[in-house]
Amino acid sequence: MVQAGPVQHLTPPADIAGLIAAIETVVGHRRPLPLHAPSFEGREWEYVKDCLDTGWVSSAGAYVDRLEQALANYTGVAHAVAVVNGTAALHMCCLLAGVQAGDEVLLPALTFVATANAVSYCGATPHLVDVSETTLGVDPARLDSYLAEIAEVRDGGTHNRLTGRPLRALIVMHALGHPAEMDALADVCARYGLVLIEDAAEALGSFYRGRHVGHWGRLTALSFNGNKIVTAGGGGAILTPDATLAARARHLTTTAKQPHPWAFEHDAVGFNYRMPNLNAALALAQLEQLPRFVECKRTLARRYREALSAVAMASPVVEPAGARSNYWLNACVLASASSAHRDTLIAACHERGLQVRPLWTPMHRLGMYGTCPRMPLTVTEALERALVCLPSSASLGAVHG
Repeated sequence: MVQAGPVQHLTPPADIAGLIAAIETVVGHRRPLPLHAPSFEGREWEYVKDCLDTGWVSSAGAYVDRLEQALANYTGVAHAVAVVNGTAALHMCCLLAGVQAGDEVLLPALTFVATANAVSYCGATPHLVDVSETTLGVDPARLDSYLAEIAEVRDGGTHNRLTGRPLRALIVMHALGHPAEMDALADVCARYGLVLIEDAAEALGSFYRGRHVGHWGRLTALSFNGNKIVTAGGGGAILTPDATLAARARHLTTTAKQPHPWAFEHDAVGFNYRMPNLNAALALAQLEQLPRFVECKRTLARRYREALSAVAMASPVVEPAGARSNYWLNACVLASASSAHRDTLIAACHERGLQVRPLWTPMHRLGMYGTCPRMPLTVTEALERALVCLPSSASLGAVHG
């Protein structure tokens, strides 16, 4: 996934200037330039105005149903349940997967904090695993070897032999929109009895071996946050092929209220997680434009590849073999001798009005997750030092054509 470049033993300031110049040949000179801005060129005004005109702005409304059906149609996953944000979607995925207090859930150390937080909301413990430098997602071969060392099957389930706790699930995050190696990861989960959950918050519009992400996990989480490829300002969704799980998701995210025209009877501890109709209207209008957004982002990725081909300091992150990525965020990886200059590069870009950023702080470096069980995280730590996310608004793939 990372194109190799010549090894550099010294990175003078001129190299940083050269990299910034290469970026500017792609994105132009409009300033300030955000990392990822939404594009509203479809029926957003029409759909949102319809909600306001009719008064259907809360969680009951036709646009919620229309969005769910459109998501199912686009992804090919049978059922979609719209919720208030991607974190709520992840939380529900964990609950529906049977994650409970005292369990451990395997997840990448290189992820946005919401992945680990959703596990914590269930009273479970994140168990941090390393990623692949070619996909940025969980490395199936290394995970398999690691589980061979620490997992044992007993009492009808798989346990961590070091802590004694059940290993309940694996959450695979499709980092920056690039699909992980889902066939191999599904095989690992099947052999160890783990529920597979896909964190596709960044990957709407990404395909692996001809199928949209979400076809390998029992449950999948999407996000429509303001910086995602499709935005509702907030919002998220749960995908599942299982009709029973989908019905349970709708029930629990609607405060577990029993259907009745006026009585308020609830049969479980539920959550006020359903997406408002107003947000669903915005998301639906955006989803109608998703194929164009993806093509713009893929065009932008090609331009970055071309511009960076002449830069020794950095190599572009490219989609893995067998995948068709949405390139939610384009990124580059600094050569090993240049990674010490990452923050200098980022600061210089910000001074020029170019919003770039590093990857997330890995989970094991956050105080609340610093003592979580984990495997050696060599690739995670190398990518943390070296990867820089570049301006990636879909409009950039169209404006500079």
